Amino acid sequence: MQRLVRCLVTSVILFAGALSARAADDFFFKANDRVLFLGDSITEQYQYSTDIELYLTTRFPTWNLTFLNAGISGDRAQGGKGRFKDHVLAEKPTAITINFGMNDAGYGDFNAELQKQFIEGTEAMLTMAKGAGLRVGLVSPNAVDRRVQERFKLYLETQKTFYAPLSELAAKHGATFADQYAITRGALERMEVDGAKTVIPFGDGFHTSSNGGLFMAHAILTGLKAPSLVSHVGIDAAAFGAGAGSKVQGCAISKEAKTESGVAFERLDQALPLPIQNDWVSLLPYVNNLKDLNRYELAVTGLSTGKYAIKIDGVEVASHTADELAAGVNLGNVNKGPVFDQAQKVFAAINAKNGIVHQRFRGVVMANIPDWLADVGAERKPKELAKRLVLIAAKQAEIYQLAKPVSRRFEVVKAGN
Repeated sequence: MQRLVRCLVTSVILFAGALSARAADDFFFKANDRVLFLGDSITEQYQYSTDIELYLTTRFPTWNLTFLNAGISGDRAQGGKGRFKDHVLAEKPTAITINFGMNDAGYGDFNAELQKQFIEGTEAMLTMAKGAGLRVGLVSPNAVDRRVQERFKLYLETQKTFYAPLSELAAKHGATFADQYAITRGALERMEVDGAKTVIPFGDGFHTSSNGGLFMAHAILTGLKAPSLVSHVGIDAAAFGAGAGSKVQGCAISKEAKTESGVAFERLDQALPLPIQNDWVSLLPYVNNLKDLNRYELAVTGLSTGKYAIKIDGVEVASHTADELAAGVNLGNVNKGPVFDQAQKVFAAINAKNGIVHQRFRGVVMANIPDWLADVGAERKPKELAKRLVLIAAKQAEIYQLAKPVSRRFEVVKAGN
């Protein structure tokens, strides 16, 4: 009988894995991608791009991804067009995001000539990308925050008209379109209605603060159909034990046991939730509480009335009533405990690695070789690029080691026990 139960649990896990794979099939990014973020100063800030990288690394810790950033402060679509061969195609990416348009529209009233230049530059990049077989995520820029600068009341409306052709342009060239402008504008308008004066994703109205990086990453990832589920465990406490009374997705559980006041089990997840930063917390209501990106779920039915502590490896991370647990709770937004700590180490390692990525781009890729050094420089530059790529790859391997799933002991116990 116990063997039959184990087989049933294994079947549930395999079925859950198949569901997760199908969800990932719709996602823009794929395993083994070489990802490049192309854009202006907002891209060069390494805020939204790092948060996208953090999501991809923690959610898919076996995907073997590489990340590069080709953002240049003050750039426009025409600039991207001019440097596309050297800064994009030469890096041999498989997937790129193109995020221009903030500077292109001129920060004032709508200008048809500027839009014409923007569309021409964007279409040229899409044509080159398609010719090289690249997967492209075309992104409209973030909406400006009119609460921060008076002049942005006009520019916010200019943006709407200016970026309108992007969706059709993406479809024409087989690219995926993420309407970041519409998503972030809707959220900014809700902040206005709520009087959320302390929630400022863009410190100057358009460049990102730390929470602005999450704001943008959420809009882009959901626009590119990122899977929402990290993992799910559902338990019937009344039937719990030996694999019975549980349903899982994206993880496996073992060593199930009833306790005097609840349940306990080992949980081995296939992924990690995003580590929620303190300065992200006030933003969460305006990014759907990350329900569409960061669902790390636990549901327990059959508990007696009362409040229960949830412990991971002996550390209490949350407390909920029996009714709340029966409905299911999301532990993805908990910013303490061993799961959070592990994901936080991944985040820190990504930030450290991206310092090397940025130095390689600014210091080597963009280096102009003087004529009098052409003979030496022409040989040295590719060697320097390759050397730094080796270092970046080594750091990326360390990051994946940090993101490697670890079995954790979960306990749901009556509060006070």
